[in-house]
Amino acid sequence: MNNLKYFFAVDLGATSGRTILATLADGQLQMEELTRFDNPLIETGGHFYWDIFGLYRETIGGLKAVARRGITIESIGIDTWGVDFVCIGSDGALLRNPLAYRDPHTFEAMSDYFSSVLSREQVYQITGIQLMNFNSLFQLHAMRREGNAALANAEKILFMPDALSYMLTGEAVCEYTIASTSQMLDPRTHELSPELLASVGLERGKFGRMVMPGTRIGTLSEEVQRMTGLGAVPVVAVAGHDTGSAVAAVPASDEHFAYLSSGTWSLMGIEAKDAVINDRSYELNFTNEGGVEGTTRFLKNICGMWLYERCRKEWKEQGGQDLSHSVLQAEAMKAEGFRSIINPDDALFANPPSMVEAIQQYCRTTGQPVPETRAQLCRCIFDSLALRYRQVFQWLKEFSPVSLDVLHIIGGGSLNRYLNQMTADACQVRVLAGPQECTALGNVMMQAKATGLVSDIWKMRRLIASAVEMQTYEPAANKAAWDAAYERYLGILEMKK
Repeated sequence: MNNLKYFFAVDLGATSGRTILATLADGQLQMEELTRFDNPLIETGGHFYWDIFGLYRETIGGLKAVARRGITIESIGIDTWGVDFVCIGSDGALLRNPLAYRDPHTFEAMSDYFSSVLSREQVYQITGIQLMNFNSLFQLHAMRREGNAALANAEKILFMPDALSYMLTGEAVCEYTIASTSQMLDPRTHELSPELLASVGLERGKFGRMVMPGTRIGTLSEEVQRMTGLGAVPVVAVAGHDTGSAVAAVPASDEHFAYLSSGTWSLMGIEAKDAVINDRSYELNFTNEGGVEGTTRFLKNICGMWLYERCRKEWKEQGGQDLSHSVLQAEAMKAEGFRSIINPDDALFANPPSMVEAIQQYCRTTGQPVPETRAQLCRCIFDSLALRYRQVFQWLKEFSPVSLDVLHIIGGGSLNRYLNQMTADACQVRVLAGPQECTALGNVMMQAKATGLVSDIWKMRRLIASAVEMQTYEPAANKAAWDAAYERYLGILEMKK
């Protein structure tokens, strides 16, 4: 192939990660997964941590695999989940493994912050970010309140993708899309808010320089070059937040679309030119996160396949025989529909010791039949997610300045054809599912843009649309059943207030 270019992507989620080698030539894009690995939480001393050194080791392993092939890569890009961060000491060393956003120390942190520091309204008006207890602002408040030694001695605070870039290059940056998840960034100024930083005892100098997606951070350090066998390869700031990378790769043909990034979390939203911060967005707790090329991802976080993944993990630990996705999902569709309905975003499901018992408790408390079998539990989850998607989609139509004619479902959850059809039925909208690899595609395409191979986001999207196959789901003729289920769902939510 002519003009063959190679790119290396590190794509880290809250349960697993992988390294990817992408090739781009003559408008043709191909991706190969080099390595895949678990990203488990470490529980010790009453806290949950991420293994940042393990993630670094896996990144180095992927780079070594590239070097063994004798391939010259154009650049490296890293994306991760949002909000979490690493403290760096005055000697440049990492002070401790980073706390995970599901750590219980944040459970009461947000309410304590609002009662003792600034009000909910003040924080939302500055940031336009969905108020969630694990956002970086409230994590920092909790750490400060508890006298966390790593925070007290931090010279720099780096969000997860920036921390890994720092370990590769020695350069400390603050990438815009990942910073926007923190509840500390003002989307009007595109900078961290001095008022919010001061509220947790910090100054702007504690963070790296702000960089936009497509910015070159630096090159691999001599140490990393020696370990991997590669040369001074550039590391590029892609959309460091995995959803930011995913949305950049939505294969939309025009602006009349909404997206649902379906994975551990379901993130449902629209792409806006400017942040939407008003009384209605505050009331509904929508978020305004940074996107590529100055766009805003106006969206809502929904507790997505986390519920299903946790149940599946429990069944596996109990010695379940066939727990493949195809088997579990087919079993679910044979179970009675709308028998039991939950609010996927209820606090009960944040990180319970047993997700199965949490779902059963919710149904028992709300006077519904209690799901007992695997099929009943999975059907309850899928029905409830589709109903939650309908609720959020209706809200999005309120805010969007254009009609929303199609819903793009991207990410790993796009492979669940049953839930895709249920979503089309519940929302009464055409669903286009795929690609599964949107996050990695967005990561790679931002690297390609930094190299000058593509000029803008719509050219990126056209290239991706030509390279992937999407599945279409039209709403079925069962609107009345979904309407009735939705009324039940709203009643259950009201009961739980």
